[in-house]
Amino acid sequence: MRIFLDTANVEEIRHGTRWGVIGGVTTNPSLVAKEEGADFKQAILEICSLVDGPVCAEVLSGDADSMVDEARELASWAPNIVVKIPITPSGLEAASALARDNIKTNLTLCFSVNQALLSALAGASYVSPFVGRLDDVGQDGMSLVADIVEVFRRYQLPTQVVAASLRHPMHCLAAAKAGAHIATVPYKVLTQMVHHPLTDVGIQRFAEDWQKAFGLTVGLAGS
Repeated sequence: MRIFLDTANVEEIRHGTRWGVIGGVTTNPSLVAKEEGADFKQAILEICSLVDGPVCAEVLSGDADSMVDEARELASWAPNIVVKIPITPSGLEAASALARDNIKTNLTLCFSVNQALLSALAGASYVSPFVGRLDDVGQDGMSLVADIVEVFRRYQLPTQVVAASLRHPMHCLAAAKAGAHIATVPYKVLTQMVHHPLTDVGIQRFAEDWQKAFGLTVGLAGS
């Protein structure tokens, strides 16, 4: 399973990519809007320069023809851009047209297996079930991820499943167990994944034992 960062913050992306674990980035209009003074195109281009893998940028149009035009413009900015499109009748129509042009798409705001199946049949490269938002309304978001993965495997559909709207490290673990191809996580969750109190205690104890034995102070591993 690959890890994508779900952010439009360039500094978070720079930090995450230095760890060598980030395979791509997902953004959405809300994330871009949170970055003060951000120019959308420049922000996406800068992110594309930092990440070798897919960078998802979302269309804002509502009708299929406008979605296609907007998607073609987005895809022309950089070779690793994947166009995010909401799963609606217009979105499916746009995704089908873009697939014929070999433009990669990520159909987003997925909340059912039916939506995911239609996205795959329309030619979507990725589909993004929103786990946390389903959990928020009392449904089991991760079971949806597992069901989509099962259907796609049974029928050998090439569309990759992106577990999205992940809120904590256990979501990422559950996504891996469910067979998701990708988990896209906020920067905070990424940093939580790497930390464990026993690791911190172990590093401290190694340093103290070394100092007692040899009288030398060693630098502790930082974050």
